[in-house]
Amino acid sequence: MLKLISALCLVLLAGIVSADTPANCTYEEVRGVWIFHEGPRGNTKDINCSADFNLTSAFTVQLDFPNIATDENGNVGTWTMIYNQGFEVTINNRKYFAFSLYVANSLTVTSYCNHTLFGWAHATGVNPTDWSCYIGNKIGGSNKPKTSFSKVRQLLDSKVEKQLYQKNVDFVNEINSKQSSWKATHYDWMEKMTISDLVKMSGGKKSRVASKPRAAPIDEKIALLAASLPTNVDWRNVSGVNYVSPIRNQLSCGSCYAFASMAMNEARLRIKTLNRQQTIFSPQNIVECSEYSQGCDGGFPYLIGGKYAEDFGLVEESCTPYKGQDGKCSTSKSCTRTYSTNYRYIGGFFGACNEAVMRIELAKNGPFVIGFEVTDDFMSYKGGIYHQTTVKDTKNFRFNPFEETNHAVLVVGYGVEEKTSEPYWIVKNSWGTGWGENGYFRIRRGTDELAFESLAVAADIVV
Repeated sequence: MLKLISALCLVLLAGIVSADTPANCTYEEVRGVWIFHEGPRGNTKDINCSADFNLTSAFTVQLDFPNIATDENGNVGTWTMIYNQGFEVTINNRKYFAFSLYVANSLTVTSYCNHTLFGWAHATGVNPTDWSCYIGNKIGGSNKPKTSFSKVRQLLDSKVEKQLYQKNVDFVNEINSKQSSWKATHYDWMEKMTISDLVKMSGGKKSRVASKPRAAPIDEKIALLAASLPTNVDWRNVSGVNYVSPIRNQLSCGSCYAFASMAMNEARLRIKTLNRQQTIFSPQNIVECSEYSQGCDGGFPYLIGGKYAEDFGLVEESCTPYKGQDGKCSTSKSCTRTYSTNYRYIGGFFGACNEAVMRIELAKNGPFVIGFEVTDDFMSYKGGIYHQTTVKDTKNFRFNPFEETNHAVLVVGYGVEEKTSEPYWIVKNSWGTGWGENGYFRIRRGTDELAFESLAVAADIVV
């Protein structure tokens, strides 16, 4: 049985090439009974989980609603989807994470949601030991693959994306004429960038989430807890003290997931040490060294601000200074590592997030990372409380390459506008201080604007 499963995966893996999107698998396609085929344990974290490792054991695990995992021996644990890319299971003092299988040919990228790529397993805890490799295969359910991306569309997009961004005064004026909640402007520095650069800056194509969850319903207990919170929270000014690190600029690299993840850990370190430690962590280390992301092409905060921070630790900016481009891992093994733990989707698992649990997390534990869908009008934000307009910049984004792009940012506060009584989030971006409200923006709260209240991630810094 092990040989048959291994052979099947090897055949499928033979077709994998570099793709512009990851797998696209839904919760229901993953939920069910799986066989995990695992290699020898006892390895260090530099283990190479590729097609050449040996499978030495196997066990079944059932993934149930909403996040319960049970293995064949009756051990009970938890599991969660990781966006649409894969899933992680924690059971019997061990964690199993793998991306879902996808295969590319000349025209399409196809997802096989009943298989995983070769993934990593290890003991639970900070800086884990006892590493091994594994693959997963689902029992039953639909074996039908699905096309997750058309390369015909990719070719159309690529023609547009090579062009330089063009100033579009009519687009900005139309946004400002149709609503008064926020102001749009033109940024001269964007004219020096290609459309491809802007797509990367807004998350990168490999951060796409084709099917975002909606904000979960708010139950009575959570509503009561949220009702007791202050009307306004801003970690930049807590009785005159700022716990948020400075605004940075990711440039044209799709590293927002790394910047937002580092910013969360920076803020939580300041909070936990009462500002005695004001470390700036290195996004470049993530871009160059993390196997859990795709460098300047994108990634996901759950895997970086949480899982990578717990498994491998974060290094200071001075150890691996930011370059804004991909490259070979240059981080010295002598660099000091800072770890986080208890990484989680706010609400408990992927799909359980909502506005109330986000406010509770923010007030209790500090800033956290959120992923949301960037649209072309958001790029022109200057100030005010953002909400999506129907205005489209057809001069620059004729094939809408921003569609489904997942941009990661840091939520640092919330409040209510005095004049209009409109609730909002206060958010730290990574596009420099010249964008938005000195590098920050506010966005409408309580309406799941651009899926803003459905993809929040938090982790606890270890001091």
